[in-house]
Amino acid sequence: MTVTDPTTTLPTTTDLQAWVEQVAALTEPEAVVWCDGSEAERQRLTAVAVRTGTLTPLDPSLHYGSHLARSSEDDVARVEDRTYICSPTPAGAGPTNHWREPVAMRAELAGCFAGSMRGRVMYVVPFAMGPVGGPLSRLGVELTDSPYVVLSMRITTRIGAGPELLIAGGAPWVRAVHSVGAPLLEGEQDVPWPSNPVKHIAHFPDSREVWSYGSGYGGNALLGKKAFALRLASVMGRDEGWLAEHMLLIRLTSPAGRRYHLAAAFPSACGKTNLAMMRPSLPGWSVETLGDDIAWMRPGPDGRLWAINPEAGLFGVAPGTGEATNPNAMGALWGNTIYTNVALTDDGDVWWEGRTGRPPEHATDWRGQDWTPADGAAGRPAAHPNARFTVPMHQVPSAAADWDDPAGVPLDAIIVGGRRAGVVPLVAQARDWAHGVFMGATVASEQTAAAEGAEVGRLRRDPFAMLPFCGYDMGEHWAHWLAVGEALGDGAPAFFAVNWFRKDDGGDYLWPGFGENARVLAWVAARLDGLVGAVDTPAGLVPAPGALDTTGLDLPDGALEQLLSVDPAAYAAEADLTEEFFATFGPTLPAAMTQQLAELRTRAGGPPRPAS
Repeated sequence: MTVTDPTTTLPTTTDLQAWVEQVAALTEPEAVVWCDGSEAERQRLTAVAVRTGTLTPLDPSLHYGSHLARSSEDDVARVEDRTYICSPTPAGAGPTNHWREPVAMRAELAGCFAGSMRGRVMYVVPFAMGPVGGPLSRLGVELTDSPYVVLSMRITTRIGAGPELLIAGGAPWVRAVHSVGAPLLEGEQDVPWPSNPVKHIAHFPDSREVWSYGSGYGGNALLGKKAFALRLASVMGRDEGWLAEHMLLIRLTSPAGRRYHLAAAFPSACGKTNLAMMRPSLPGWSVETLGDDIAWMRPGPDGRLWAINPEAGLFGVAPGTGEATNPNAMGALWGNTIYTNVALTDDGDVWWEGRTGRPPEHATDWRGQDWTPADGAAGRPAAHPNARFTVPMHQVPSAAADWDDPAGVPLDAIIVGGRRAGVVPLVAQARDWAHGVFMGATVASEQTAAAEGAEVGRLRRDPFAMLPFCGYDMGEHWAHWLAVGEALGDGAPAFFAVNWFRKDDGGDYLWPGFGENARVLAWVAARLDGLVGAVDTPAGLVPAPGALDTTGLDLPDGALEQLLSVDPAAYAAEADLTEEFFATFGPTLPAAMTQQLAELRTRAGGPPRPAS
């Protein structure tokens, strides 16, 4: 085994060096390479990935410095049923996670990882989540045998000498080990996308470790993302008094120049990325992107809740993203992008469903097969539904100039929302912090396709959009939210819930969405400043008549009233569903959530009441 360390002039901690040697002894790589994050390194690893067929260069006149990757067909998404929280007891993982006993899991992983990197290079990737050295930034080291992972981590995190220096100075760090699980025998030809049918993503919260085996794709392999930044960081935040949440982060600026900072949690397919990069339709209003997916939040010395985006790039879902839906995301993709599982057109461009209104006459699909619109009509999409683009954050046209300020921004409001065809109004403000936590705890979306694994229209609970990502018991997660709010007191952000997806009796959406969502944000801002009224309903405080600006908006007659209507009987039924859901958490359900449920039942029994 050879060892290459471009950073040999740096002091390397004994713990880090010993750990690397220990994992190398287990996995038996051909060589160990310490990554420095340099441009020369990027070019070298890109050449390796192109040579093996993992990456295909794109036409530089269309996508400068960009590449296409196609994964194997059994390695295309998260594998939630093989994603484990290895806390000492099942209670630590809670009822929403898959628990594995730590000693048994380590023994199974040892068998998988033994010799798993034979014939491959093990890359040592020191990285920072958040700006290097920031007050809420955290450090990690990923060991991986995938050049694709290193190149992607280079975009989504800050890798190289800066993080390694801090680790050498004694800063704590998260240990992350990843292998595609495809050792090469001497003389054996590699495949473009090595992986293994056996897959495990195991998190050890107590020791701050994650081990991922068998997959080279997405959050299964880019361990700085969901594995570290949410599952482990949520536990770190609980233990250290801060929050790691699946939330976008934006700055909203009014025509008068007043700035508001908002964090928002939405489950999949609920408009999260569109809101993060929204172009407001209201004249004079602007939205700047601070983060599109994850927010870390800490109480600041001023008594407010401050937030950063711990990531350095976007790992966005391609299908559904286009000029009509998200022009700022499209504007980021001019170059330096890794596309995974999208289609390739005959003229050398990339394509996916939703990128343009009209599909190409012919393309090579994500499997590498011929594709025509007839195939799409027959149910074979050109791009995989979870096809991705990985692109630097600084290329997003709407990115705020200070999006990577280590101090972060002080939050004015937190927004939660799901996809509901009925019941839930367009927007409602929580009466207080506990009610806001209740809103977050009861986020739910209606299934939109049978492929999601359940009956279409059935509610899928996704509290705070953290169902697959909370690294500990979710009842304790809500208790932590309550504790953070109690400590903040009057400095806590206001809470709001939104629902862009309410439909009329004919099944058509009542609200146009996209840039028009700025009208809801403008009402949120006005509520923060005490400028507009609201009506108290079982759902919370909804806009009073005339408080929501609909100037120039061509809504059907009665649509706005229906959007803001709250049926007490429907909320009484909602309370029954919530009670059933809460029962799954047993003794960890905070008493405040039980109290909020009782208050909902009381409010659902009477007419709406005016509020200030």
